[in-house]
Amino acid sequence: MDPSTADVPSPTTVEPAWECRDDGPSRLVVLSGDWIARLHAVPSDAFETILNGPGLSSVALQADKIGAWDSGLLTFVAGLRRGADQHGLTLDESGLPPSARRLLALLPRDALPAAPARPSRSIRAVLGTQALTVWAEGGAVATMLGETILRGGAALRGQARMRRTDLLVALQDAGASALSIVIVVNLLMGGILAFVGAVQLRRFGADIYVADLVGIAVVREIAALITAVVMSGRTGGAYAAQIATMLGNEEIDALRTIGVPLHDYLILPRILALTLMMPLLYLYGSVAGIFGGFLVAVAMLNLTPATFLAHLQTSVTGSQVLFGLSKSIAFGGVIAIIGCRIGLSAGRSASDVGRAATRAVVAGIVAIIALDAVCAVCANALRF
Repeated sequence: MDPSTADVPSPTTVEPAWECRDDGPSRLVVLSGDWIARLHAVPSDAFETILNGPGLSSVALQADKIGAWDSGLLTFVAGLRRGADQHGLTLDESGLPPSARRLLALLPRDALPAAPARPSRSIRAVLGTQALTVWAEGGAVATMLGETILRGGAALRGQARMRRTDLLVALQDAGASALSIVIVVNLLMGGILAFVGAVQLRRFGADIYVADLVGIAVVREIAALITAVVMSGRTGGAYAAQIATMLGNEEIDALRTIGVPLHDYLILPRILALTLMMPLLYLYGSVAGIFGGFLVAVAMLNLTPATFLAHLQTSVTGSQVLFGLSKSIAFGGVIAIIGCRIGLSAGRSASDVGRAATRAVVAGIVAIIALDAVCAVCANALRF
């Protein structure tokens, strides 16, 4: 049958079938039905069934009973070729239609090589590979951090090739545009902290110390941590997605071609903007968190505003504010570096953009929490 007739199959097609007839060491495979690739798929165990048998030395094909056929038949015969070569069998294709034999003659014997066996990997090999990957990624991040410090110093001296417009846009995006969500989240966190603390302190008749709890917790930990988590999900993921999109659109390749320094043009404005805006966002978040605790204390615990503010003034010191400010600066730099690094290492497809954004958010949050734990341990060791 001419393969061109396979493009217009009959309204009722018959699934492909085969029948094996053994004659000593020879096996005759009788093909029947319609071998159309887009309508019927050959089961994956067909080749093993046909080519396995005790004392089998040759396999012959007979296609007198087939109906319409297209590349599905050719693919099936090519798979039999490969299996016969692997089993050391002789494959006789003389029973196929002449047009199919002519097409198969154009197909090299090794056109469909067998899939290489996946080598088994020991636990040591897997752990070693992961360790090398982490080491290489850590080196890339350290390189970006060092380059940021050097280029940041050059920017302060007016020697960096960074556009002022890019920095102002990044400052707007990382600062004023994120202020509302930072205030709302910290306000709610302050209220929740005051409510939970009041439930426990009320058992001991110490409701008045809710102000101390809210003030210290918000200023030292909650405001910096919650603001960093919000900015990691909002800005860190956006940085990774923006740079990954530019990578997929070959914009970064174009910048490299014309000699524009990528770090000054793409990385430095984003890192500087987020590092500079995080302390301001932290301060607004601290005020919002304390105000949320103030509302809960006054409305639910019957504390007077003057009492709350008096206890807040005695419990929160300037050193605690400086501690929170220092952490917020470090958090901002970590979020920006992680987002930019993951964006630059992303693939070039549309799905890689989404994966880069997700990785940036997750990695940023994990890094923030780990760094906050390190800061807490250091503060405890220094009796701060």
